[in-house]
Amino acid sequence: METKLVKPNLKNFIKSLRDVGYTFEIAVADILDNSISANATEVKIYTVPKPELVFYMLDNGSGMYDNELLEAMRLATKNPDDERDKRDLGRFGLGLKTASFSQCKKLTVISKKDNQLSIKQWDLDYISEVNEWELITPELNTYQDIPFFNELSNSKSGTLVIWEKIDKYKQDTFSHKVEKLNSHLSLVFHRFLEGADSFTRLKISVNGNYLKPFDPFNANHDATFEQSPEIINFYGSNIKITSFILPHHKNLSREEWDRFGTEDGYIKSQGFYLYRANRLLIYGTWWGLHKASDAHKLVRIKIDISNNQDGYWGIDIKKSTANPLPELKKDLKRIIQKVTKDGFKPFSTRGRKINDKTTTRFWTIVPDQDGFHFGVNKEHPIYIKLIESLPEENKDLFNSYLKGLQAYLPLESIQHQLQQNPHHIKQEDLLTDNDKKELFIKLKNLGFDKEYIESLLKTELYKNHEELLDAD
Repeated sequence: METKLVKPNLKNFIKSLRDVGYTFEIAVADILDNSISANATEVKIYTVPKPELVFYMLDNGSGMYDNELLEAMRLATKNPDDERDKRDLGRFGLGLKTASFSQCKKLTVISKKDNQLSIKQWDLDYISEVNEWELITPELNTYQDIPFFNELSNSKSGTLVIWEKIDKYKQDTFSHKVEKLNSHLSLVFHRFLEGADSFTRLKISVNGNYLKPFDPFNANHDATFEQSPEIINFYGSNIKITSFILPHHKNLSREEWDRFGTEDGYIKSQGFYLYRANRLLIYGTWWGLHKASDAHKLVRIKIDISNNQDGYWGIDIKKSTANPLPELKKDLKRIIQKVTKDGFKPFSTRGRKINDKTTTRFWTIVPDQDGFHFGVNKEHPIYIKLIESLPEENKDLFNSYLKGLQAYLPLESIQHQLQQNPHHIKQEDLLTDNDKKELFIKLKNLGFDKEYIESLLKTELYKNHEELLDAD
């Protein structure tokens, strides 16, 4: 058998390697995973936008000896099938390199363990030039003036990651990337920031500002509905699933409502949230098992898996996409059906109020042959008296106007504004308490009988306002 060694053209291979699909915030989160795996309790991130973009990340983890650092810089240093420590957030041994290369062309790592400093560097321009994976060991003294170097030197252990030759972003737009990074890390690592599951609370700072955890389930709010967790045993491993229904906007301040809607909004944020060893991987997806809808926009389902279940979930290198096995999808579908029924209640309950027989409302639901429409309630006492007071020739005109009002009700616009800006809608403010009082007095002074006045007190305008009977 004849064989021949055929090496790839590294210049072209590197271009493919860099185009894996990382965003800035996902790449940084992938690097931060290594800090957590190294038992760090604090991670500091610092960005320098000018004169050249440079990114620094320092942790106080266990650090690495020189030979360990060399191995960490190797591509695919881990077998994804190997058993790992339960806090290990890696899988392929590619995260540090692929995440970094997706953002920069020069990756330098300085690490300290047992008072020994080590440094290694990948320079993609140099690799392209020599067409070999030649790892550089720079002189440590050339990095003595960079941010965090003195702090690392004076620490017992830790690791400093440096990105140089960042060529993906413009300097004048990088501040927006940093803002997005803050919100992403606050969400993805919120359970570490909270100190959940008996782990030491992790501190993360970005440019000197410490991040606060963002719990997407708003679990501490009294109006949040949390179902009892369900444990599914799958091939000997436990999967914990907990369903949440977030509070309706009536129970939240405008600031809270906007914050828990996230940048993506409630519609796109509904669905499953997959956690692997407490780290949020995937969120805001139904995996094709359910259609995103306004009625279920408050439903969020938390899934907890251990780091030995990756194969069941199809987790990719970036740890940003997953696709559960068909056997799992059966259980997930069942859970969806249960929680979406409950998740519809805040909206269906409000819908049923329009037909509440204890209250006379301005609008009602009118059944049609193959559906229904919203109509003006012609049994409302004010409508009855108004139509009686009109001359015959004006009654048809008035009712035609009401039909037009009903037919061209701006349902799409109403739905859109309820989704996007519920706290901006001030419909009820159109009629002040003083307006209501004046109208009631006018109606009472027209000499209507007691039965009619009592019917007014059943309307949504005047229900529970019996004191108006004595108003003059």
